Amino acid sequence: MKKRSLLDSYAVIAYLKKEKNFQVVVERLKEAESGKRLLYMNQINAGEVYYQVRKKNLTRDFNKFWETFLLLPVEFIANDFELVTEAAKIKSRHSLSFADCFAAATAVREKAAIITGDPEFKQLEKEVEIEWI
Repeated sequence: MKKRSLLDSYAVIAYLKKEKNFQVVVERLKEAESGKRLLYMNQINAGEVYYQVRKKNLTRDFNKFWETFLLLPVEFIANDFELVTEAAKIKSRHSLSFADCFAAATAVREKAAIITGDPEFKQLEKEVEIEWI
């Protein structure tokens, strides 16, 4: 069975900015490209990447970045009502951003570890596997 991981927006931004431990993201992308790993990202979290990169001007050519981003070996997960409800349940129990709740709910559904460095996820370590960067 292939390993399963989910990218949080934090991981993608760390990769783009070459922040501490961004190499973990590079390795997971290589594994996904070679077929050794399934890599997911919720569309809400992809939207976070979009607005953060654009707002903070993190790239010289945003359109080229976004086109490249969408070609990564990542399955972007759409939100149905059940996933929205699961994210809301997580939000009702934890002090997380709602977008982070979508990442968590998607990771649970897909049985995937969340790749992140966002300390907000510490409170979820008993509910979902976290791969810290």
